[in-house]
Amino acid sequence: MSRKRKNGELSADDRILWSQVARSVKPMHDRFLTEARETPEEVQSHRHGAPSLVNPVLHPPYQAPASKPKKRDPAAAIDVPTRRKLAKGRVAIDRTIDLHDLDQAEAHGRLLAFLYQAHASGSRHVLVITGRGASLGSAGILRRAVPQWLETEPFRGLVSGFHGAARHHGGTGAIYVRLRRREG
Repeated sequence: MSRKRKNGELSADDRILWSQVARSVKPMHDRFLTEARETPEEVQSHRHGAPSLVNPVLHPPYQAPASKPKKRDPAAAIDVPTRRKLAKGRVAIDRTIDLHDLDQAEAHGRLLAFLYQAHASGSRHVLVITGRGASLGSAGILRRAVPQWLETEPFRGLVSGFHGAARHHGGTGAIYVRLRRREG
């Protein structure tokens, strides 16, 4: 193959080669292919300055990558010294909730009720066990959903920070949650 031109377009020879390769490929599950392939005649017309016949379905225009995801605000993370104390048992975990075997709707309701109750009783640090979600083809739905829930409005009034738990507290299947102090 010859080199790409400075403007990013392929040379005429590369277009011919690419069209031959593209015709020999079978699409997976027939889900992407539309009958819009360049024929060698169309490729030849590129050599003579004819307008581009690039199919926008097969060759979408370049889009700049999305901006980096926003970092969580500092209030959403438990500070390092507190995390270490929790992991070593120097700071007590006041309550624990286990969300294993619950669907998302049930887990969301139970977690919110649990955090309201823990906050009302003056608890400061709680452990939320989501499970790793690696059984029976599960992709760890609760493990991924709970941190997102903790950043939403009903939870933000109760939660001042959270972080993944230490290995002996459940590791990737558990989360330390620091509750806000009660007013009054």
